[in-house]
Amino acid sequence: MKWHILTYLFISVLLFGCQTYSESDKVNFDKEIKSYLAKKGVSCIQSNSGLHYKIITPGAGKFIRYQDSIQFTYKASLLSGKIVDEQKELVQFAVKDLIAAWKEIALELKPGAEVFMISPPQLAYGEYKLDSIPENSILQFEMKIFAVK
Repeated sequence: MKWHILTYLFISVLLFGCQTYSESDKVNFDKEIKSYLAKKGVSCIQSNSGLHYKIITPGAGKFIRYQDSIQFTYKASLLSGKIVDEQKELVQFAVKDLIAAWKEIALELKPGAEVFMISPPQLAYGEYKLDSIPENSILQFEMKIFAVK
């Protein structure tokens, strides 16, 4: 049975408290992301945490809150373009249970929103190697929010 990124969401929430990166590591991840975006000609907003994102469709209604659950689809890939996970059917998770990058961006979105983001490792799976995701991977996500409960 193939485990999806969502399977690791709960596990990763527990693991992030034990993991740290030096400022030098974070700067290097940021340089790699900025270089990738420049080569692709994509402009993104960079948050204070290091998440790079572009809201494609803003959605409508109230902003998602931390205590909400969201129904969404997503695609995750490495910067090489290799897709490491994709969920075309709706999945539902509590915002509080998402990986840090998804949690951060969810709070900026409304139902119907579509977003592109690039997450440094410290906001995704960090030093942990998963089935198709190498350790310390910078991940690119495309996410669409369908409903908020």
